[in-house]
Amino acid sequence: MADKKITILYVDDEENNLFSFKAAFRIKYQVLTAISGDEALKILEEKPVHIIITDQRMPNMTGVEFLEKVIEKYLDPMRILLTGYADMGAVVDAVNKGKIFHYLSKPWNEEELDMTILRAYSAYQEKEKLKEMNEKLGISNDQLEFMLRQKLLS
Repeated sequence: MADKKITILYVDDEENNLFSFKAAFRIKYQVLTAISGDEALKILEEKPVHIIITDQRMPNMTGVEFLEKVIEKYLDPMRILLTGYADMGAVVDAVNKGKIFHYLSKPWNEEELDMTILRAYSAYQEKEKLKEMNEKLGISNDQLEFMLRQKLLS
């Protein structure tokens, strides 16, 4: 997996932002884009994603509303919220309801966003390792219980 690119889903209702993001990051990462929360949810059904970056201010579904829908089905992707407004309410909602990893203001700074993506992916990998270790622990525990029962029966 070392040579596999990090998959990012970028959601924004402004096409220029989608193009800018893709232009900035497509070489380093596998970039998927969606112009709405609904379109992004369809992409998530078809492709595994490591990191979701979404704008807050979008028609029909805000970034927080989108992230709330995401966590109903997809707990693994790390979530990052972008907003161009000093909207503290949205940030608080994003943290509480959308369980975001990080918040950045728009217009985003390419270097800052890149560092955030790398930190988010590192956290994603830690979560995956923990999940894997818990599964192995569960299997070992089941085996021990089985062996103990065998001993008690004999």
